[in-house]
Amino acid sequence: MTGFQFKYTVAAAVLALIPAMGAAQTLESAQEAYDAGDYQTAFREWRQLAERGDATAQYELGWMYDNGEGVAQDYAEAARWYRMAAEQGDVDAQFSLGAMYDLGEGVQQDYAEAMRWYLKAAEQGDIDAQYNLGNMYAEGSGVARDDAEALRWYRMAAEQGDAEAQGILGMMYENGEGAPRDLAEAERWYLMAAKQGDADSQALLGLMYATGDGVAVDDVTAHMWLSIAALAGQPEALEAKGVVASSMTASAIAEADRRALVCMGSGFQNCD
Repeated sequence: MTGFQFKYTVAAAVLALIPAMGAAQTLESAQEAYDAGDYQTAFREWRQLAERGDATAQYELGWMYDNGEGVAQDYAEAARWYRMAAEQGDVDAQFSLGAMYDLGEGVQQDYAEAMRWYLKAAEQGDIDAQYNLGNMYAEGSGVARDDAEALRWYRMAAEQGDAEAQGILGMMYENGEGAPRDLAEAERWYLMAAKQGDADSQALLGLMYATGDGVAVDDVTAHMWLSIAALAGQPEALEAKGVVASSMTASAIAEADRRALVCMGSGFQNCD
């Protein structure tokens, strides 16, 4: 390669990068404007990129129409822009379009279409899409009810840390839905969710310790979890705590209360 050819090749490569660099800078400046609350500027810059086919900008434009930020709320326009981005593989847009079909916002409600887009997003690892697919299989929305499939999708979301999915997985194992009844697995998933502050799981975990289902009966631990759930507003926990307390000594209740304070003070991590 001659010196001239080398310089020409380098120059061509640099020129080829300029549009992408410009798009990245505009995306960044649009995001900065959005974060600063300047929705009109963000909308204008994202629209310019979206009209040139940028999937990220198309998703952001859909979000702004969806939420009425920088523009009048318009679900139909939101769905239109989400679709453009979703068809290019944007995972956030795929989930959002699925949600619009699920709720019938901007499009005619269509559970089968909702499932189709949720599935695309879920297969890219989107936790919310995995959780929603679990719901749809559990409820039989857009698909025949299938507890085993529901459990499979809930597990995917749960393994990524979704507290609600963890709690539902615990209930499914406790009740033998979608898998053989397994109280040890139920307790394991309830505990994961409880440590993320999920009040329903905290209450259900307390009930397991109160009744001895899958674990040794432990009134102090039961009282601790039920107290924590009750303080979070879980509706059945307060009454259940009273039932447990009726067979406890004053010193045992005091110990349960002490442990509850330690547990809550540690962000639900030090609860043993």
